[in-house]
Amino acid sequence: MQRKAVVLYSGGLDSTTCMAIARADGFEPYAMSFAYGQRHSVELEKARQYAPLIGATAHQVVEINLREIGGSALTSDIDVPKGRDVDESIPVTYVPARNTIFLSFALGWAEVLDSQDIYIGVNALDYSGYPDCRPEYIAAFEALANLATKAAVEGKRYRIHSPLIRLTKVEIIRRGLELGVDYALTHSCYDPDPAGRACGRCDSCQLRLKGFAAAGIADPVDYAPQNDG
Repeated sequence: MQRKAVVLYSGGLDSTTCMAIARADGFEPYAMSFAYGQRHSVELEKARQYAPLIGATAHQVVEINLREIGGSALTSDIDVPKGRDVDESIPVTYVPARNTIFLSFALGWAEVLDSQDIYIGVNALDYSGYPDCRPEYIAAFEALANLATKAAVEGKRYRIHSPLIRLTKVEIIRRGLELGVDYALTHSCYDPDPAGRACGRCDSCQLRLKGFAAAGIADPVDYAPQNDG
């Protein structure tokens, strides 16, 4: 019987590649997405639409309103930074405790599914400096999972897989292409226009465009016209 893995899936480039890797690793992917009050909710629409197309056996969408907490440009009325140097300090697009919240839900579903494997597409190289994307964070959460669950107490060991964590964006894209990922079925922008087109200037868009340029191929998603004036 094929082993099950819960895959945190936003509908973005990284999480879609991560799901393809989970499949290549021999797992049956159970995708989990979150409607958390994010301003870029088009990513969730894409996730709902495309999860079955990219190989998810099931797709769970968890509703949790992080706007009640705020503190991020993605969950409150704070402007999304555009055109900044992404090597600078932690930006206002950081959502407080987001990966801890998401991984906790994924851990609960994994225990219900009798799965000991969770995949998350965090990256510690080409990223925006979020503290919950670091290898030491993933190791710490894995340790927590193996202390805090009935299954672990009874002898089953959980593993948090982060296959992208030490890859550059171009390496992630190349790996995804090797696995047949159609990047037209992804969305990365933090601040899309009303038509759902990527802005091309937020941190996420800049990293994505840089990765495709380094790979020598065009990004297949639509971008809003750029106003240089």
